Amino acid sequence: MAEVWTTTAVSAAEPAIRRIGLDALGIALRRGWSDFLETPTQLIFLCVLYPAIGLVAGTLAAGGNAMHLFYPMAAGFALVGPIAALGLYEISRRREWGQPANWRNVFDVLRSPAIGEIVALGVVLLVMFFLWLWAADAIWRATMGRLPAGVDFWAALTGTPEGRRMILLGNLVGFVFAAAVLVLTTMSFPLLLDRDGGVVRAVSTSVRAFMVNPVPMTAWGLVVAALLLLGSIPLFVGLAVVLPVLGHATWHLYRQVVA
Repeated sequence: MAEVWTTTAVSAAEPAIRRIGLDALGIALRRGWSDFLETPTQLIFLCVLYPAIGLVAGTLAAGGNAMHLFYPMAAGFALVGPIAALGLYEISRRREWGQPANWRNVFDVLRSPAIGEIVALGVVLLVMFFLWLWAADAIWRATMGRLPAGVDFWAALTGTPEGRRMILLGNLVGFVFAAAVLVLTTMSFPLLLDRDGGVVRAVSTSVRAFMVNPVPMTAWGLVVAALLLLGSIPLFVGLAVVLPVLGHATWHLYRQVVA
């Protein structure tokens, strides 16, 4: 069966944005769950997720003085999550078109006509990820990094003013990074995969989606954060289910928002 890369015409005009209600989030999640059940991809995420976590944990443990970056690194994976979700968007799109879909189709995105733009936007996310780590390290140096050497990290984290200040500042700055990624990429990656029109057009469409639907899109960000937190609690194993479901659901949210 022929691929569907060219089925959607590219228009010079900006894509129209539909107004949605909070019920659209539930619809997207139910459809995302359905896609996950029909095309399970949790083994792929386990094969990628746990080696990555093990590598980070081992590196930090070996370094000793980099332990303060463990939480920023774990939380920062959400900043590059849209890159990992690209293959899931493709699976959901194939199912919409009635085409066969399996876990191998996650790699079909590499043949997308917009692969150049997708890579460029992915590089932007990677830059933001490393900027976040730099900011987290700077906050640590300005707060707990001033404490005497040999102080127990975990005891000082909640038991000293410097530790509490680091928690507050770190989470505030992390929120800014997460909000920026949410606004700039929630609709842009699916749009590039669906109809190539350039990075600027894709990002502007994502921003307009938030301007037209501020409450539902903000609620979507909170849903994503809550599910990622729940998936991380049992030794990150829940992320093998949460990440694919959120990826599929984001595609279906895009379909409801972008006309």
